[in-house]
Amino acid sequence: MVEELVRQYGYAAVALGAFAEGETVLLFAGYGAQRGWLEWPLVVGVAALAATLGDQTFFFLGRWFGPQLLARYPQLQAHLPRVQAMLQRHAHWAIISVRFLYGMRIAGPVLIGVAGVPPLRFIVFNAIGALLWAPLITALGWFFGATLAAVAARVQFGEELLLAVVVVAFTVAWAVRRWRRRR
Repeated sequence: MVEELVRQYGYAAVALGAFAEGETVLLFAGYGAQRGWLEWPLVVGVAALAATLGDQTFFFLGRWFGPQLLARYPQLQAHLPRVQAMLQRHAHWAIISVRFLYGMRIAGPVLIGVAGVPPLRFIVFNAIGALLWAPLITALGWFFGATLAAVAARVQFGEELLLAVVVVAFTVAWAVRRWRRRR
């Protein structure tokens, strides 16, 4: 049931999740790719494209509606000076790294748009960030899945070993009891 849902709607979930705050969805998609339910390259491609488009959308919202957004969400206003300082020192790295900062996937591009970064610069470095982010997070999900499978195999081996010990102990106890009755 779960496998069929993932196979049917997995890529759409990756696209929707990566459009906004997609780490959790992408981790699960990496796990799904490890299980063979999804194709790893396709997960990465969909995630990179959707994340790029999502951040572009939030960037342009900040660029076009920045003052209204800052007035409506004062917590954004509080982060603006720090974002502006980062952009003045290391604009390219700030744009690339914002997607790796938990809780800043939406606010970061909005604030970068408010700060007046040229659109072409944001498009290029946002895409670079997405192309780094998507395979990294998907790979983490893949390796989590592989580790989980290895642990499950060990647990299964342990369960089988425990079952064998119980069967042997029961057989020995039964044989000893039977032997004692005959004496």
